[in-house]
Amino acid sequence: MKELLIAIAQGLVEDPSAVRVDADDPAEDGTVVYHLHVAENDMGRVIGKQGRIAKAIRVVMRSAASKNNTKVSVEID
Repeated sequence: MKELLIAIAQGLVEDPSAVRVDADDPAEDGTVVYHLHVAENDMGRVIGKQGRIAKAIRVVMRSAASKNNTKVSVEID
């Protein structure tokens, strides 16, 4: 899952080397929270107008997680 998020983010930003993903331990309900870090000047590219790209990233991640019977959440830091 982490690799999928990195691949998506690196395709969107100008500085792919600055993309970093940290994962928290699973919560009580089994949800794993992924924290996406990008360069400051690439934040707009990852969030998109009115958060549309960020929402799409979260949908793709939840869909991929459901195939593995897991729950994920993505936070953009």
